[in-house]
Amino acid sequence: MLRRRSEFFVFMDSVRSSKSETDEQKEEHQLSPFEEYLQVLLQMKLASADQFDNLEKHTQWGIDFVEKYTKFVKERSEIENNYAKQIRNLSKKYQPKKNSREEEESKYTFCRAFLTSLNELNDYAGQHEVIAENLTSQIITELSRYLQDLKAERKSHFHDGRKAQQHIESSWKQLETCKRRFERDCKEADRAQQYFERMDADINVTKADVEKARQQAQVRHQMAADSKSDYSSYLQKFNQEQNEHYFTVIPNIFQKLQDMEERRIDRIGVCMKTFADVDRQVLPIVGKCLEGMTKAAESIEPKTDSKQVVESYKSGFEPPGDVEFEDYGQAMKRTVSDTSLSNSKEAREKPAGKSKGKLWPFIKNKNKLSLKLGSGPEDFSHLPPEQRRKKLQGKIDELNKDIQKEMDQRDALTKMRDVYVKNPQMGDPASVDPRLSEIGQNIEKLQFEVQKFEGWLAEVEERMPSKSDTHRRSGLFETQNNTTVSNNCAQDRERPLSSPDGSYTEEQNSETQVKANINPILPTSSTPEFDDEFDDEETLPTIGTCKALYPFEGHNEGTIAVAEGELLYVIEEDKGDGWTRVRRNEDEEGYVPSSYVEVFLETNAKGAMTYI
Repeated sequence: MLRRRSEFFVFMDSVRSSKSETDEQKEEHQLSPFEEYLQVLLQMKLASADQFDNLEKHTQWGIDFVEKYTKFVKERSEIENNYAKQIRNLSKKYQPKKNSREEEESKYTFCRAFLTSLNELNDYAGQHEVIAENLTSQIITELSRYLQDLKAERKSHFHDGRKAQQHIESSWKQLETCKRRFERDCKEADRAQQYFERMDADINVTKADVEKARQQAQVRHQMAADSKSDYSSYLQKFNQEQNEHYFTVIPNIFQKLQDMEERRIDRIGVCMKTFADVDRQVLPIVGKCLEGMTKAAESIEPKTDSKQVVESYKSGFEPPGDVEFEDYGQAMKRTVSDTSLSNSKEAREKPAGKSKGKLWPFIKNKNKLSLKLGSGPEDFSHLPPEQRRKKLQGKIDELNKDIQKEMDQRDALTKMRDVYVKNPQMGDPASVDPRLSEIGQNIEKLQFEVQKFEGWLAEVEERMPSKSDTHRRSGLFETQNNTTVSNNCAQDRERPLSSPDGSYTEEQNSETQVKANINPILPTSSTPEFDDEFDDEETLPTIGTCKALYPFEGHNEGTIAVAEGELLYVIEEDKGDGWTRVRRNEDEEGYVPSSYVEVFLETNAKGAMTYI
C-alpha cells in the first residue's frame, strides 16, 4: 500500500514539474515542441488548401482554353462551309442554261474553257467542304468528347483531394479532442491530489474521509493515465496518417492533376497540328483544280473559234452578178433603175402602187429585227439556206432520238405485257394497253414530223448549189450575151432579198441565171420580167387568186400590207424564195410571204394546182 502511494506521489510530482515548467514557458512566451509542431501542422494544412485552390483555378482556365480553341475551329469550319457554298452558287449561276443561246455557244473553245473552269471551281469548292468536314470530325468532335472526359477527370481528382483533406482535418479534430481530455483529466487528478493532501494533514478529519479522498485521487490519476495513453496512441496514428497524407496521398493527387494538365496541353498541340494538316491534305487536289483551269485557258484556239463563226453564219448564197450598163441614150421610155448606186428623188417619190418593189441587193431593212436562236417559222425559212439545212438536220436528229426513246419504251411495255399474259398473278395485261396505244400515237406523230422536216430538208438541198454547179455557171456567164444577162439581172432585182422580219430568204440569183442560160427565153412574149425592167407601166397578167391567212404589215420596200381574210390577185407565184407577188388593184401590188396566203392558181396557169 505504501509502495503504491509512493509511486503515485512520484507521478504527481512529475506532472507538477511538467506543469510548472509549462507555466514558466508560458510566462517566458516560449512554445513547447508539441505546440510548435501543431503550428507547423496548421501551416502545412493551410498551404495544402491554398495549393488546391490555385490548382483548381488553373485547371479550370485550361478547360476554358480548350473550349475557346474548339469554338475557334468551329467558326473556321463555318467559314469554309459558307465559302464553299458561295463558290458553288457562283459556279452554278454561270453554268450554261439548257435551251438557250449559251448552250449554242458551247461549241466555241473559249466557252468550253470557261465551262471547264466553272467545273474546276466547283471541285475547288468541294475541297473547302472537305476541309470543313475534316475540321469537324478530327478536331471539333474529338475536342468536345475530350472536354467531357477532362471535366470528369478533373472533378474526380479534386474530389479525392477534398476527401483526403477532410479526412486529415477530421483526424486533427479527434487529436485535439484527445489532447483536451488528457489535459482535463490531468487537472482533475491534480485537484484530487491536493484535496487528499489537505485532508491527510487535517487532524480533525476522520480516517474514513481521508481514505475516501485518497481513493478519489487514485481514480483521477488512473483516468489521467488512461487519457494519456489514448492521446499518445492517437497522436501516433495521426502522425502516421498525416505523413501519408502529405507525402503520399496529396502528391499522388497533384501528380495526377499534373498528368492531366500535360495531356490537355499535348492534345491542344495535336489539334493545332491537325488544323494545319487538314489544309495540307487538300493542297494536291486544289493544285489539280488550278492546273485544270490553266489547261482550259491554254486550250482556247482563236482561229478555230473564228472558223466556227464562219461555219455558223455561212448563208449559202452566191454573190450577185455584175451590174450591167444601162444605155440611156436610146429613145425609149425609161424608168429609174434600182441597180443604180444613186437613190434618186424621182424613185423615192414614185407612188407605191406603180412600184414593182425592186430592191437593191445591199439595201438595209428599215425595221431590222435581231435573229434569235429558236425563233422564226417552224421550217426555219427565215434563215439562209446553209443555216436552214443545219437546223432542219438537227431537228430531224432530235425527232429520231425521241422516236427511238418511244420505241424502247414500247418494247419494254410489250415485254411486260407478255410477262403478265404468262403470269396473270403478276398483273393485268390489259392495264398496259392504254399506254401502248398512247406510245403508238406518239410515234406516228413523231414520224409525221420527221417526214415533214425531211421534205423541207430535201427542198433546201435541191436548191443549194454544188461546187461543180458553181464552176459550170461561171463558164456559162463568160459566154452568155449581154441581153440575157441584163434580163436575168433585172429579174433578180425584182425579188426582195430579205423577208419582212429582216431575215434572209432562200432565193438563189445564180440559179435563175443558170436556168435562163440553159433554157433561153424569147423576150416580150414569154418573159414579163424583161418588160418590167424597161417599162414599169405594163401590168402583169393575173395567174390566180389568194386569200390572206394572217395579217402582214409589209414595212419593207417591195412588200404590200394585207389584212387577214383579204382576197388578192396572184401575178407571180413563189419561185422557191418564200415570196408570192400579188395585186390588190391596178395601183397596188407587191410581195407577201407565201406561208401567209392560200393560193388558188388558174387551170391554164403554170403548174395548175392549189397549195397553201
